[in-house]
Amino acid sequence: MPDAAPHPVRVLAMMNQKGGVGKTTTTVNLAAAIAEQGRRVLIVDLDPQAHASLHVGVEDDDLPTVYDLLHEPEMGVRECIREISPNLHIVPAETDLAAVETELAGQPNRNARLAKALSDETLGYEFVLLDCPPALGLLTLNALSAAQEVLIPMQAHFLALQGVSKLLETVGLVRDQLNPILRVAGIVLCMHDAQTSHSKEVVADLERFFESQRSTKTAWSSARVYRPPIRRNIKLAECPSFGQSIFDYAPWAPGAVDYRKLAETIVAEWDRALAAAKASDLSEAEIRVLRGSLSSKPHARVE
Repeated sequence: MPDAAPHPVRVLAMMNQKGGVGKTTTTVNLAAAIAEQGRRVLIVDLDPQAHASLHVGVEDDDLPTVYDLLHEPEMGVRECIREISPNLHIVPAETDLAAVETELAGQPNRNARLAKALSDETLGYEFVLLDCPPALGLLTLNALSAAQEVLIPMQAHFLALQGVSKLLETVGLVRDQLNPILRVAGIVLCMHDAQTSHSKEVVADLERFFESQRSTKTAWSSARVYRPPIRRNIKLAECPSFGQSIFDYAPWAPGAVDYRKLAETIVAEWDRALAAAKASDLSEAEIRVLRGSLSSKPHARVE
């Protein structure tokens, strides 16, 4: 596990309140693609179904998981980390995680526990990807309290488009009440078929909407539709059953090509932001709000 000097970290909550849209597939394969570039990446599996954990081949064992991390405030995140590859690690989930909302009811700072756990500046990660469950509950609130940005995997369908407005509203509420620096980075189009007129219309609607928000003070005023879209590809559906990312299972499949390109964009954005901060000689406090908070402290204390 990395043990390095403090380094600015980009924390992305992978969120969609609808299941089956490619959220976990994107979490795992984007993380693997970033790690393939030599960047240190941590996945935190916050879904009680533990699909991200299974996707990378981590099964039930007796070692601590994210359940223990949230349940025991004094536990360090290092105790829960499993190595997938030298640059890619995961804090896995387990089925007991489904009970955490009831078990932590009334506990102090229950929505900020993950933010506190990830506050160790010597962990040495450059990117942390939080795989949220579909429901908006304690687990998702912990993710949104810990993250700087939200990345929304979705399919280019009309009903999915309708769900985006509700999701943005949720992010706005969390920003107002829990995490004032939270913002929407953008949308990743999954299982995409660029040839249909319907998908083209949905993408055009999304881009028009985000462009219309540029002068607002909303959490999504700088959001974008990321390119390339992730094409529908059977290899992406197959690789979880082997406990592998697409880069281990079928490294030259269209899905691997698309996630590599997406990772290049995500990494380049962060490098540009850090370079701009360095060139501007920003203070430590100013760097902490660069593209979100880089603070080593939890964003909020909420009971």
